Amino acid sequence: MSDSLTVAPTKDPRRVRAADGSILTVPAGWALLPPGDAGLTRRVKAAGPSWTVVEKKGRKIFSQGVWAPEAHITAARAALEAERATPAYARRREADVRRREREQAEYEVDFANAVLRFLAFAPTFIAQAKKLAVAVSAHATPVGSGTVARTERIPIERRAEAAVIAWMRHQTTAYDNLSIARVKGARREVRRELAEVSRAVLDLHRRDTPHLPAACPLCTALARLGAAPSP
Repeated sequence: MSDSLTVAPTKDPRRVRAADGSILTVPAGWALLPPGDAGLTRRVKAAGPSWTVVEKKGRKIFSQGVWAPEAHITAARAALEAERATPAYARRREADVRRREREQAEYEVDFANAVLRFLAFAPTFIAQAKKLAVAVSAHATPVGSGTVARTERIPIERRAEAAVIAWMRHQTTAYDNLSIARVKGARREVRRELAEVSRAVLDLHRRDTPHLPAACPLCTALARLGAAPSP
């Protein structure tokens, strides 16, 4: 078989399961390229037929590598290593790092501002709003964090809202210590109920009426973070 396929692993390391359920044997002369080097993987796939091995666990899909002719892997690796050894490549890498750092810094600011817009706290609680925006952004925006802030499937306004509710679930409720029944939908229902509680707490800060900080779960959580930023 010479087609490029996406397959699933089996207990036999040199046999895989095709999309139609059939079991295929890895062709002679092929080797498994482990995941982790996207540039090398792209070159190997472009060189000819290959079988991409993926394993689904729950809703997530994990790469287990790519089967391809060993000669293609060897040639692609040698060419890539030679390219990566050049000064020009080093300069591109440095420029890419600076660009990603700049984009990340800009996104952190944009996200914190989106959080502030969602909070819409009254003037009395502006300091708390800024502190909460910084805390939520610091938690949600790091690359690789896997949080809702890193997805592009929804607008940044909805990301900001979801990130605030998630932060409050862990910081202002007893969620982390709850014993939740292991039945379908139970955890989702608990999260929905706690989200309503968190929204009610947020609403308290949208009214320009002072309240006792010690009795407010949000003010208490923010106090644990240290001094609030200056307006």
